[in-house]
Amino acid sequence: MEDDNKFSYFFLGLGLGVAVGLLFAPKTGSETRDLIRSKADEGKDYLKRRTTELREQAEDVIDKGRTAVTRQRDNLSAAVEAGKQAYREAVTGASASGDASEGI
Repeated sequence: MEDDNKFSYFFLGLGLGVAVGLLFAPKTGSETRDLIRSKADEGKDYLKRRTTELREQAEDVIDKGRTAVTRQRDNLSAAVEAGKQAYREAVTGASASGDASEGI
């Protein structure tokens, strides 16, 4: 998380540096405005790409989480069923041996 914050600050500083450099550049006003506009468009495109990447990563994490929850739920259901079956067998076995002892 802290690395992402440093990364953001780096690009913020880079953008500010470029903007200040452009303001003092020996170009005409229209050339400078065109350059600023093109850099702003590049930044907008970068943000769109990055947003798409982050959305895809989030979807992958959510899918993995759902898979893990489903797997754990299935394991828990199987364990509960095994416990119920073991209980039934224990109760049936106890009543069968109780019936056998009555005949003695």
